[in-house]
Amino acid sequence: MEFKPQEGINDARQLGAAKFTILGVQHLFAMFGATILVPALTGLPVSTTLLFAGLGTLLFHFMSKCQVPAFLGSSFAFIGGYLSVKQMGVDLGLSETLSLGYACLGVCFAGLMYFVMAGLIKAFGSKKVLRFFPPVVTGPMVIAIGLTLSGSAITNCTSNWLLAITAIVVVIGCSIWGKGILKIIPILLGVLASYILAAAMGEVDFSAVGEADWFGLPFSKETSVLAVIDNFDGGLMLSSIVAIVPIAFATIMEHIGDVCAISSTVGKDFLSTPGLHRTLCGDGLATAFASLFGAPANTTYGENTGVLNLTRVFDPAVIRLAAIFSILLSFCPKFSCMIGLMPAATIGGVSLILYGMISSVGVRNLVENNVDFSSSRNVFVAALILVLAIGVKYGANDSVAIGSVHLSGLAIAAIVGIVLNAILPEKLGMKVKSFNGKEKHNIAKD
Repeated sequence: MEFKPQEGINDARQLGAAKFTILGVQHLFAMFGATILVPALTGLPVSTTLLFAGLGTLLFHFMSKCQVPAFLGSSFAFIGGYLSVKQMGVDLGLSETLSLGYACLGVCFAGLMYFVMAGLIKAFGSKKVLRFFPPVVTGPMVIAIGLTLSGSAITNCTSNWLLAITAIVVVIGCSIWGKGILKIIPILLGVLASYILAAAMGEVDFSAVGEADWFGLPFSKETSVLAVIDNFDGGLMLSSIVAIVPIAFATIMEHIGDVCAISSTVGKDFLSTPGLHRTLCGDGLATAFASLFGAPANTTYGENTGVLNLTRVFDPAVIRLAAIFSILLSFCPKFSCMIGLMPAATIGGVSLILYGMISSVGVRNLVENNVDFSSSRNVFVAALILVLAIGVKYGANDSVAIGSVHLSGLAIAAIVGIVLNAILPEKLGMKVKSFNGKEKHNIAKD
């Protein structure tokens, strides 16, 4: 797989301290909406989530030799697992908080599966493993990631289209016509403009901010796996592991797609250097570490890849600065409260652009690698990936249940795409004609 060099800034220090700092803040805002949504849906603590999003990102950068500009935020893939185990615990008479502790224990084991995959890649080489993940698979997967996320962006936008459109217009305007600093922080400016408008319209109630403390610890024993040790139930622990660990195979596939997207955006082959085995270990370590303290599983964030694509500033140091900000802010309940009050429409407007940017990276991946769609086998692979990912996501149940395990559309699409790519012959005996009826390709039989 080849990644063509892209024009961009690889050393943000040349921009100066002020611009460097603002770029870090922009990445913080880009991940914030989705990261805090997972604890909001599952019941996990927001402050702990922010702390281990930052720490997890720094661990990832350490494991990947500080070369990959990725931010790790809350993974949506494990939401079904959290809710399933939480219900199991409640049915056994446990509190929701303690039940989530058992779910976190299952996620910790899921994080360890990343090391198993990394070991296989290290032992057999990335080329032998990655031949199962060619552009015809990863390209549509990256496209599907953006498209499946788009529904949540639209839902948020519908709460107040004026605020959403304000964010969109400011982001586009600054990106196209902005000069200097305005051109490289469009996301942050879009968020601020929409938030200020919401406050002026009386759409935000800041009374809760005044009641929140300035400083507080972002985690506690009661919300960590330590609570499980004091109230141990071997059966529930095993059920949690069985229910959640299989999800790791899906998130590992998503990780590979995300790293491909980042590589395509930056124009560097991060799959080879520092190596996919290192990025997998970084993601798995961040997930296992976070879950022990009651934070959601981590994953490389497409939102921040969208920011990279938009700003063309690829320096990983900017991402690490955003991680440090996330850690510092996790100790401030007042700030967490203020961010939590950000209108959904503001998040939706910005997300609408970022999710589209993710899909466009997938399209570019297909184009730059000259994927031949005159070949029937390539059409079948790409078509099923896109239809399954989007169809299951927006189907009646949002996932497919196999026992207590819920597989997302992305997981099913990835599995089907990989299997089809492996079993279908490289060439199919057929002639492909253009619309004017003239023969365009003559593909030999395998």
